[in-house]
Amino acid sequence: MDMSQAVDLARQSVLLLLVISAPTLAVGMAVGLVISVLQAVTQVQEQTLSFVPKIVAMVLAAVVTASWAGEKLLEFARDMFGTMP
Repeated sequence: MDMSQAVDLARQSVLLLLVISAPTLAVGMAVGLVISVLQAVTQVQEQTLSFVPKIVAMVLAAVVTASWAGEKLLEFARDMFGTMP
């Protein structure tokens, strides 16, 4: 494996990491935004009020997208080991 192949493999790995983590992070951002708006409207500034719902929503999103993420990881592993000499 030469340097260009190693750099390409690293680039693909980082891109895959971003694609797999995007749904969970998007759910966390959306829930955080909704909770922040509710806190601003009601003027309740409790720290756990924003933390707990985000964690629960992100865990649920991770569970829902686990099979898709596993599929992507397996596809990447097959491609990676298939191209190695």
